[in-house]
Amino acid sequence: MVIRRRWRAILYPLCLYCVSGAAGGYFVWHAVNGERGLKTQDEYQVKIESLQKELRGLKADRALWQHKIELINGAVIDRDLLDEEARSLLGRDDKNDLVVLLPHPAN
Repeated sequence: MVIRRRWRAILYPLCLYCVSGAAGGYFVWHAVNGERGLKTQDEYQVKIESLQKELRGLKADRALWQHKIELINGAVIDRDLLDEEARSLLGRDDKNDLVVLLPHPAN
């Protein structure tokens, strides 16, 4: 009887400390590594920077295409660009083609 009381006096607090330590450890781990934890903010910053870099590249690409579209759709069509695009779409261009740019004749 005395032995059981000693075991209970030792095991009950030990189990209580283990369970409360495990619960506390669970919450601390999620506070550091969880979805809204401390480490997640750094990961979000890295992801935000990479997405902003990609956005800048896409904006530059869009500006380039917008410029090309304006050259084709304007009141005066750039004939060289139109010819280049037509040859490219029809498959009439070659990697060994030589392009010579001549100055505009003075009229």
